[in-house]
Amino acid sequence: MNNELHPVLSGAESLFFKGNETGIVLCHGFNGTPQSMEYIGENLAKYGYTVSIPRLKGHGTHVKDMESSTYEEWIENLQNAHETLKQTCERVYIVGQSMGGALTLQVAFRQYVDGIFLINAAVTDVAYNEYRYENTLSMIEEGNPDIKKHAVHEITYDQVPLKAIHQLLDLMDHTKNKLKHISIPTIIFKSKIDHVVSPTNSDYIYNNISSSEKWLIELKNSYHVASMDYDAPFIVDNIHESITNLNKNRPFQIMSSSSV
Repeated sequence: MNNELHPVLSGAESLFFKGNETGIVLCHGFNGTPQSMEYIGENLAKYGYTVSIPRLKGHGTHVKDMESSTYEEWIENLQNAHETLKQTCERVYIVGQSMGGALTLQVAFRQYVDGIFLINAAVTDVAYNEYRYENTLSMIEEGNPDIKKHAVHEITYDQVPLKAIHQLLDLMDHTKNKLKHISIPTIIFKSKIDHVVSPTNSDYIYNNISSSEKWLIELKNSYHVASMDYDAPFIVDNIHESITNLNKNRPFQIMSSSSV
C-alpha cells in the first residue's frame, strides 16, 4: 500500500466518539472527508453509541495522494474501522454515503455486519460517468458540493484525479455484482433531488439486495450530501430508532420524512 505524502488538512481528520457496546462506523464519500459525516456522528454519539468515522486514503490531504489511491484501499480502510469496533462492541453497524455506500456494501459482502444504512449510495449512475472512457485529462474540475442548505462548507478538493474517478467507477461496477449476496437489515436513504448520484441508484440497490428487512426512504429536503443538509436530523433519528429495534430483535420503525 502506498503511503500518503501530504499532511491531513485541518478539520479532515478521522473522528472517534467512545460510547456503549453498540458501534457505528460512518463512511464519507468520494472527495469527501469525515467532516461531512461529523454531524451524524456527533448526534449518534449523544445517544450513547461508540462512533468511528475513518478518513479514506487520499482524501483530505492532497490530490496527489488521491491519484495514487485505489478502491481496494478504500474498502480496506472501512473494513479495518469495522473490525476495530468489533473488538470492543457487541454489535456494529455501518452508515455509508455516496461512494461510502458502495464501500459499505463491499464490507457487508466480505464480513458480517449487523446492519447497514446507505445515504445516496453510488452503484450504477453518477455524474462522473462521462469520464469513463476519458484518458487524456489528468485532473477534473469540481463544482460546489451538492447541498441544498445554504452556507454549508464541505472540505473537498477543487479538482480530482481522473485515475481516482476511474477507481470510483470500477468500484461501482464490482459492487453491483455483489448486491444479491447482501441479506442483512438495510435502510436506504435517497434524496428526491440529487445532482451527483441519480436516485435510481438507491432503487437499484433496493430491488437487487436479498435482505428481507429493507426500507427505501425518500429525503424530500436534501440534495446529494444529505449528511450536511436539512434532512440530517431525520437521518440520525431514523438510524437510532432502527438500531434500537434491531438490538431488541424487533422490526424497523421507520419515521416520516419532512417536506420541502
